[in-house]
Amino acid sequence: MAHDTTSLPDLMPAIGARGRRPVSDPSSLSDLSLPVPSPTGRDLLVEVHGVSINPVDVKVRAGSPTSGDPRILGYDAVGTVVARGEKTTRFAVGDRVFYAGQIDRPGTNARYHLVNENIVGHAPRSLSDADAAALPLTAITAWEALFDKLRLDADSEGTLLVIGAAGGVGSLLIQLAKALTKLTVIAVASREESAEWVRRMGADHVVGRDFASEVSALAPGGVDYVFTSFTPGNVGAIADVIRPRGEVVSIDETGGSIDALKGKSVTWHWELMFTRPVTDPADHYQHDLLERFSALVDENVIRTTMTTHLTPLDAATLRRAHEIVEASRTIGKVVVTEWPEKTSAGS
Repeated sequence: MAHDTTSLPDLMPAIGARGRRPVSDPSSLSDLSLPVPSPTGRDLLVEVHGVSINPVDVKVRAGSPTSGDPRILGYDAVGTVVARGEKTTRFAVGDRVFYAGQIDRPGTNARYHLVNENIVGHAPRSLSDADAAALPLTAITAWEALFDKLRLDADSEGTLLVIGAAGGVGSLLIQLAKALTKLTVIAVASREESAEWVRRMGADHVVGRDFASEVSALAPGGVDYVFTSFTPGNVGAIADVIRPRGEVVSIDETGGSIDALKGKSVTWHWELMFTRPVTDPADHYQHDLLERFSALVDENVIRTTMTTHLTPLDAATLRRAHEIVEASRTIGKVVVTEWPEKTSAGS
């Protein structure tokens, strides 16, 4: 082990989830005191300074066990490396990092968290903890959607339609597409505040929720690419506006059949950023992209998407954050920072 963990407390504060309870129920997310874990292998032990809440947190909370040990959620974090496993090579104790973790391990809603260094990046130096915590999961998702699934690059041209443009992923996807490709971006935004936000992110055109006629007017030959995080109810409209042999990348469930796309021989991609960490722990693609993404932030090419900042980092505050995300009207990201006490529980 690369650091003597005897200097760390024995216990730490954490927040545990119980399923099948509304978030208004205090037992849906509760404060816990747990043993501080020790890193081995390629794991880093990170002292978590801030987290953000994603739709996956809400979904996993609803499906968490109703009995037995509560589940520790959290799929975004910024923090400081305090110990390293014996096989780690990418980070030193004291490094400030950000990452999204993985869905098959305990999450980041704990003061100290174990994470495979292959999915961790150095946090942007120019951002606060709150601003940095907003980014990892959505950065990975947007990056993989554009550059892994759609295989876009600096010379890529055409039109990209973004459905769910004001959310965390959509907000970064627009920025990355405008900074790193030659695409024209059409963003779907149903409210005026959402439309204003996506314009700030760099969208070339903004259309309303019933977007088919507006998009067809902007791209009479059909859009080349579609990103969607709100697929149910939109498959027919996507089929109307996409060009023959176009490509769609989706991060949610379809809610039904996608047969309407067959006539145009459309390619459908699924994007789930947890696939790499779960199926291939040795893969370092997400480390590499987070390092590149962090540099883009520090070069003022990409801006944070944090819009709501809550404190302290405890169960009551996380319940408020979950309520905001559950409403499905969030622009940008909700972030929670600052543990209630400087010293960990049980120390």
